[in-house]
Amino acid sequence: MATTLPSSRTVDAPRGVAIALRGVAIGYNGEAIIEEIDLDIHQGEIFFIGGGSGSGKTTLLASLITLRQPLRGSIVLDGIEVVGADEDALSAVRRRFGMMYQLGALFGGMTLLENVRIPLEEFTTLSNDAMDGVAHAKLGLVGLAAHAHKLPSEISGGMQKRAAIARALALDPSIIFLDEPSAGLDPVTSADLDALIVALNHMLGTTFVVISHELASIYSIGHRLAMLDGARKRLVALGSPAELREHSPDPWVRRFLTRTASASQGAA
Repeated sequence: MATTLPSSRTVDAPRGVAIALRGVAIGYNGEAIIEEIDLDIHQGEIFFIGGGSGSGKTTLLASLITLRQPLRGSIVLDGIEVVGADEDALSAVRRRFGMMYQLGALFGGMTLLENVRIPLEEFTTLSNDAMDGVAHAKLGLVGLAAHAHKLPSEISGGMQKRAAIARALALDPSIIFLDEPSAGLDPVTSADLDALIVALNHMLGTTFVVISHELASIYSIGHRLAMLDGARKRLVALGSPAELREHSPDPWVRRFLTRTASASQGAA
């Protein structure tokens, strides 16, 4: 049973909503990049956030994982309002989600097992043996149990991404954020990583929020897609990736999702 976190506000969010954003504006130095984001991310879905360069994807992610406060608005994460929460409350909220950074962000001088142990050491009082057991189990979930005592430099880039996902799973979070998980991977390894995300989603019921512009991944595993447009400073599309590609009323969205050059570009 969930408990109310210190100095936080429990919100009666609609049932089935993992993350709710209302009137959110994000940006820097008081200047908004994207304004008035109203969005529900459902429990157990694989949700993609896409858009062009400079559209605010990374800034929005920073607000969702509580590293940056939005300029205004409300973000309710797993039933807890995080905007305006103090550091103690934010620290407790961070136990409820996992994060995989774009390049994996594994510590090179630590084994995979030691990397996966990091959240357990920070947030739990488990014994060393218990932490080792949990870390081994998480590595097993991503197919890396046999590589637990290797350093990141001793495994492939795709395996490093898997190890980073294992670390994100360490605290059994209900939500996992993935920042460009396919970046730097060949198509086959990227497809294998997509398959792992789907398998974990089915097995654990975990909500995945994925920042990506990889259309192959978006179409193959995404339940829904939110599109940000920095030029218009707003969320311009929300729905099934295939439906948006075929039927979005917004020409820019259709061009983006079909990789079609704008008419003004002309011939190369």
